[in-house]
Amino acid sequence: QAIENQLKICGYKSNMDVVALYLARQGLRSIPSLSEFPKLRYLWINNNKIQDLTFLVKNYCLTELYLNNNELTDISGALKHLCSLQILFLHNNELKKLGKTVKELKGMISLQTLNLFQNPLAYDPDYRLYVIYFLPSVQLLDRKLVTQRERESALHLYNPKRAWVMQSIAFGKRADTSLGTPVGSSRCPQPARRPIMPSGCEFGNNTNKVPFEDPKDAVLVRATTRSLMEFSSVDWTKVATCQERRLNNKAEEPLEKLTVQFR
Repeated sequence: QAIENQLKICGYKSNMDVVALYLARQGLRSIPSLSEFPKLRYLWINNNKIQDLTFLVKNYCLTELYLNNNELTDISGALKHLCSLQILFLHNNELKKLGKTVKELKGMISLQTLNLFQNPLAYDPDYRLYVIYFLPSVQLLDRKLVTQRERESALHLYNPKRAWVMQSIAFGKRADTSLGTPVGSSRCPQPARRPIMPSGCEFGNNTNKVPFEDPKDAVLVRATTRSLMEFSSVDWTKVATCQERRLNNKAEEPLEKLTVQFR
């Protein structure tokens, strides 16, 4: 009845025309399947008593979904097919399992705005960084913008090896990260161990010959040795054109070449 009332209010002539449906604050405990509205994009079901989301199984076009202020305890298997979703409000429900909830949202590559506050899972001490790391498309989480510093912290916490590699390689800038000083997790700080190299051996030139005590050290040194790139250029304003060569019978002077090496 609530759906029929909304269709009359909006004046939709056909189910194929329905792109928005407002069912908020109706005291609803369940909703019949909405598969008859395949083009539905905006759906408000907030402030009800909904516990089950199986009615959304066919609504692939949804871009905004408001499920806040309900009685949801688990969303597993109910939302992962909504790949076009951009805004999702789930705050003030009873969601307890952070891992299962985030796993359900991983396929939403367009998700930009997400609210999960006022759920039991939001009280996890690493809740925010966990969501930021596993849902990288989210830009606004719990009404707060996700900062670059938070993304870096999340990377250091949940993928310290990758964080160290990125810091060592330093795309587009020079990095002073010392060898053997990986960026570790804030939970388990451990002192860095440097590879043990025999004295008198130059770093980088003898990595294949140095008898390391630990094979992992050899792999680490070889992986962090930067390759050499050479870039050469000439001053083309001093190069004679074909016409100038015909008019001047002089021997051409050798061109000056500037060579720059990058490591």
